[in-house]
Amino acid sequence: MAQPKIVILGTGGTIAGQAQASTQGVGYRAGQISVAGLLAAVPDLSQLAAGRTGAMLEAVQLAQIDSKDMDWSVWRSLLQAVKAALDDADTQAVIITHGTDTLEETAWLLQALLQPAKPVVLTCAMRPATSLQADGPQNLRDAVAVAADGGAGVWVVAAGEVHSARRVLKVHPYRLNALHSYEGGPCAYVEESRVRWIAGVAARAPWGEQRLQKLLACEALPWVEIVQSGALQGERAVQALVGAGVQGLVVAGTGNATIHRDLLQALLRARSQGVVVWLGTRCLEGQAVGQGGLPAGSEHDEIPAQLLKAGDETGLDCVLLPPSKARVALMLALASGS
Repeated sequence: MAQPKIVILGTGGTIAGQAQASTQGVGYRAGQISVAGLLAAVPDLSQLAAGRTGAMLEAVQLAQIDSKDMDWSVWRSLLQAVKAALDDADTQAVIITHGTDTLEETAWLLQALLQPAKPVVLTCAMRPATSLQADGPQNLRDAVAVAADGGAGVWVVAAGEVHSARRVLKVHPYRLNALHSYEGGPCAYVEESRVRWIAGVAARAPWGEQRLQKLLACEALPWVEIVQSGALQGERAVQALVGAGVQGLVVAGTGNATIHRDLLQALLRARSQGVVVWLGTRCLEGQAVGQGGLPAGSEHDEIPAQLLKAGDETGLDCVLLPPSKARVALMLALASGS
């Protein structure tokens, strides 16, 4: 019988970053240290995995980038690698080392498409590996603890906290606890290598194999941009995007997903020209309320039905995700022909 394993996929990020001095917390180069090097910096990592589940650690260098530069080629490779690992009966869990800048989008992408029945754990750092305050080693150790704990789904582990893929956001550009989950806080805490769960997420059916393979065959995802409503908002940004061929727009509305009247007219014209428009709120907490029931025929797998509400008086569909994740969701919906 083969030995169980936890697969660790390296993609770069600050956790693999290097600076010229140990006192340097900014101005470093991300993605310089291999994932094997990250594991070597935590001497008892293998023992922690083996002691909890008997699993060995298997490291794979998938990419070596600053996550601000995340693109579809890396995302596609990551989706393929995670799926292959999850399909392997010997794999107990998958860990991904990732930069913090686009971590929330990658986590949501994996959760939305794969809905894994095994743990998929993303971890990161806010200080480079060379820093006196390097947080990567402890975050990686905590990620192994969460992976070994066996909770199904996609999780983000940092600063001793475990966040769900849907709720996690990066909320601070510098401090070590830069990630936060609004509307309830973290799902769990890691305390001395033990995971204390507060809440979980309900599993949903993943994309069908045929639909997922169709997506992975795409050389690029449809073009979707975020437009923010606010004071003095006009039509020019929407007009320029539509003229340039944008396929979808996510609107970060004010308050309860409201839109400046001038911007609204531009959005309605864009929709009449075939551009898909989703409406959300720029508020950091909560989600838009009072938009009515679900749109007819919204029981599609790739965008869980509860994330969409029927259009309000504007006639625009309201998405119950923060704008960064709503943009990814709309790309996936367009790519799949929804």
